Amino acid sequence: MADTTYFSSKTFAFLRDLASHNHREWFQENKERYEEDVRVPALRFIQDFAPYLEGLSPHFRADPRKSGGSLFRIHRDIRFSKDKSPYKTHTGIQFRHEAGRDAHAPGFYLHMEPGGCFAGVGIWRPDASTLRKIREHLLEDPGGWKEVAYDGAFQERYGLSGERLVRPPRGFDPQHTLVEDLKWKDFVGMAEIPEEEITSPGFLQEYAGYCRTGLPFVSFLCRALGLPV
Repeated sequence: MADTTYFSSKTFAFLRDLASHNHREWFQENKERYEEDVRVPALRFIQDFAPYLEGLSPHFRADPRKSGGSLFRIHRDIRFSKDKSPYKTHTGIQFRHEAGRDAHAPGFYLHMEPGGCFAGVGIWRPDASTLRKIREHLLEDPGGWKEVAYDGAFQERYGLSGERLVRPPRGFDPQHTLVEDLKWKDFVGMAEIPEEEITSPGFLQEYAGYCRTGLPFVSFLCRALGLPV
């Protein structure tokens, strides 16, 4: 497994073509390409990553089901969007915590998009209650937060990313030394990955390294939510 190549230039060629022809007729005509070059390799990657994930923590799941598992749907939810393009022009994989039911759970993420591939760790768009718990835990353990968010190994690979409030959140000290961190609406670390790294043999192990580096960050967020790590 260590030297297996999962994704190829064909994976990114399909996504580039989809971005230029984002309509149902084209997708139906090229559905076999999607299956062979994107979906099947992604499901194989998820399945083969399970032992590496288990080595990091027994509480995160690598679910290789075609739908409802670790691989996100290619179809966009356009119900409340002005953009009615029916398909995503990227592929997303999330290894979420066993307690999580959707994309808003803490976990590890792999994003593949022409010109914009990255590994992500943390929690994206948490609800108000979850967000408050994280902020309160950050204040309860500021040293722990600084250690996981600004540690040398983490900073070498990751940068904090996501949406932020313009003003300090209501109910929190606007003069606190960590007020800029309290403004985060997402608690996510993002590490850019070159396309050629994703398409090279050994990427499975490389991605495991990204997750290993980000594990203390994810663990901090899990502790904030009372989740086992």
